[in-house]
Amino acid sequence: MSDPFSYSWNYAPERADLRRLYEKAKREQWISDETLAWSVEVDPELEILPDMSIPIYGSDIWNRLTAHEKIRYRHEAYSWMLSQFLHGEQGALLATSQIVATVPFMDAKLYAATQAIDEARHVEVYERYLREKVELLYPHNPHLKQLLDTILADSRWDMKYLGMQILVEGLALAAFRFIHDLANEPLIRQLTHHVMRDEARHVAFGVLSLRDFYQKELNEAELREREEFVYQASILMRDRFVGTEVFEKMGLPVEECRELAEHSPAVMEYRKMLFSRIVPNVKRLGLLSPWMKEKFHQLDILKFEDLPADA
Repeated sequence: MSDPFSYSWNYAPERADLRRLYEKAKREQWISDETLAWSVEVDPELEILPDMSIPIYGSDIWNRLTAHEKIRYRHEAYSWMLSQFLHGEQGALLATSQIVATVPFMDAKLYAATQAIDEARHVEVYERYLREKVELLYPHNPHLKQLLDTILADSRWDMKYLGMQILVEGLALAAFRFIHDLANEPLIRQLTHHVMRDEARHVAFGVLSLRDFYQKELNEAELREREEFVYQASILMRDRFVGTEVFEKMGLPVEECRELAEHSPAVMEYRKMLFSRIVPNVKRLGLLSPWMKEKFHQLDILKFEDLPADA
């Protein structure tokens, strides 16, 4: 009977790049109570992020809102965004714990263990910020959960890496960069700065771990399966994470708001930040075949292929 668990009985370092990342992760651990200025007062009804970053900003729908409704919209939208960060971090915590168990080499198990600690800390800080500062929590976006469920349900270790380290963490880094660059609230900027440092290591971990495996171990059919997953996940990330739940809660016309969001300068800039991180990493993994290039061209994201990869 085959062993149902992926033990690695070779404890000697085999991958110097992953061991270096493991050592870096140990040195860069941080304690939120000591690192973050939790005493800062936060008013979620203020313009923490510029109103122009709102998908319906400048439209007739936005202009018809009263001053009070605009204040409420800011609060709702800010809570929705940070709530999805929180839910995504829980998904990352679950996925990373699976990586520890399923990845077949020890160097990766050790690093993944440090990432599990990182993800637990991220859940902790976002939950506390939402509870103490925003005082409003949104449920998970169903499309985010769909992506997380797909990653968690797949038993293959490399698909967990591809889904979580390359796609979900890439999505997170783009969103965090958006917050870090635009927010005028000091606590969320400080929190985001520290989370981003962790997440950048996580993406690099995924690229380093998968690169040789994809380029040397998988056949054409297996690579195509990974490319199809990346393509479907890219569509999901591009089209679905626009705050539909906020439109609904505010009593706004959902489909009209979604159409406005599709052409919103803020949403287009966010998508640029998202795929400028993901596409170069996909290329470095060897998943940018002519078929994949055509799909990315249809999504208008192939133009990012020659930007630097995270690793």
